[in-house]
Amino acid sequence: MSTTRPFSPGDRGPEPSGASGASEGGVPGTGAAERGTPAAGAPDGGAVPPLRPEESQAPAGRQVRRLDFADQSGVVPLARDFARQALYAWNWLPAATADQRAAAEDVLLVVSELVTNACLHAEGPDEMWIACDNKVIRIEVSDKGTGQPAPRTPHRSGRPGGHGMFIVQRLCLDWGVVRTPGVAGKTVWAELGAPA
Repeated sequence: MSTTRPFSPGDRGPEPSGASGASEGGVPGTGAAERGTPAAGAPDGGAVPPLRPEESQAPAGRQVRRLDFADQSGVVPLARDFARQALYAWNWLPAATADQRAAAEDVLLVVSELVTNACLHAEGPDEMWIACDNKVIRIEVSDKGTGQPAPRTPHRSGRPGGHGMFIVQRLCLDWGVVRTPGVAGKTVWAELGAPA
């Protein structure tokens, strides 16, 4: 697991393009909180950036949605509802098996943890991207914070608070942070595997 690598170790090539609140195939997304304004710039100076519509064409079957948190309140439940709607649209929900239900719950928990961390440590999130292909769901939360998220070390299960990134580390295939030189803030990303 990494907190600094801008992409997962099994780099699957350039990240996909995608319209805000729409799947890659151009089908409009659902959810009142989705907006049509694409994010500007490629974080990390072009080295396999997070999901951004300015980048190369997405592989077939990759779907991307974006949530803008500008002028929104209750951002954690808003992000969970947004992610839940995406999971329904991508047929992760309703879950047919216990493993599929657990995988969907893991996605919602990771969304909650990443957005909560942005609220507690980075003056709130700016936007969230969620993407799905047949094997992986990728979640990205951008904020203006300067801190570096990291699991609490050593992890103490009885100690209150500070478990968010430990949970993300345990549930995800990988996670990391992308920063753009000269630009305030960061994007924290996490990837979870699809249920078998």
